[in-house]
Amino acid sequence: MSQAKVIIADDHPLFRTALKQAIIECIDDAGTLEADNFGELLIAIEATPSLEIVFLDLHMPGNDGFTGLTQLQNHYPDLVVIMVSSDDNDETMQKAINFGAAAFIPKSADLTTIARAIDTVLMGDIWLPELIEKNEGQQTALAHQKLAKQLGQLTPQQYVVLTQIADGQLNKQIAYELNIKETTVKKHVSAILEKLEVNNRTLAGLAYQQLMLAPTENVNSPI
Repeated sequence: MSQAKVIIADDHPLFRTALKQAIIECIDDAGTLEADNFGELLIAIEATPSLEIVFLDLHMPGNDGFTGLTQLQNHYPDLVVIMVSSDDNDETMQKAINFGAAAFIPKSADLTTIARAIDTVLMGDIWLPELIEKNEGQQTALAHQKLAKQLGQLTPQQYVVLTQIADGQLNKQIAYELNIKETTVKKHVSAILEKLEVNNRTLAGLAYQQLMLAPTENVNSPI
């Protein structure tokens, strides 16, 4: 079994190579794994209990915005998640931190900057590029942080049920997909509504959809 401490989840080999070089300089005996889609990442995490840090691409296949970040926090709360992307506008980077990322590293960053970010996270601090401007209000930031905390309180199966609610699936469809009884789904839905502090499925789905990037946030984001 691998004793790797770090996994890079990114579908661009050149950037994975650059990250690996920075990781080698910052973390002794890191043992780095790679994944080029979110499903492959989850398989690797399950198979590698020694993993401590995940570098997660904002736009990799299987990850829609910050849905992957919150899923990792829900299923594997001990993992430290560092977001990476070329989509490095200030709002997106701050949003990543609000939803629980330990850092946001732009893909335009040089090796020295990447190493500085990794060192900061290893010391237990949050890292963002120095010139970032906070354009969002404190109320918005607090709302994102509250949602992240609420999502973290869901059980893994409740989290999965929430994703299917957000996808518009009915209880009987969810029951079929998860191979559980419809009455069990109803119990999960009730618990989800209570933990998210909403009154109906529609509001629960809308809460989850806040994790996804709006079309304007996807503009000019090829990687």
